[in-house]
Amino acid sequence: MSTNTRAIDATPDQVWQVLADGWLYPLWVVGASRMREVDDAWPAAGAKLHHSVGSWPALVSDETEVLESVPGSLIRLRAAAWPTGEAGVTIRLRPVGGGTEVTIEEDAIAGPGRLVPAPLRHAGLKWRNTETLRRLAFVAERRTHA
Repeated sequence: MSTNTRAIDATPDQVWQVLADGWLYPLWVVGASRMREVDDAWPAAGAKLHHSVGSWPALVSDETEVLESVPGSLIRLRAAAWPTGEAGVTIRLRPVGGGTEVTIEEDAIAGPGRLVPAPLRHAGLKWRNTETLRRLAFVAERRTHA
């Protein structure tokens, strides 16, 4: 399991507003390039984001499903990006002072990605999620200070 943590200068509710707007997903998730559809129930358990990953013309259409959702504090996802496979992603929000400590845990759970040795897989996820959290901070903090 790869784990990244970052302090964000926004309250947990303000960070949650970004997570809860499925149309913003490609702004902060590294690799997501466009949204095709967001289920009306997003981010409730069972709801899905229908997105594409990659760069045109090599786009792969797939989906991310909410497995568990606790508004303002936690979202657990099953993120598909076939042909590489599926990942389990947990995002936790914890209030710290006037801001939020955001932690992302991620690992491959199905498909060819599981065949990559764990140290290599986790190194790539660590790098990717450092940037993902940086982008999430940019969006949440700019919405807060606007």
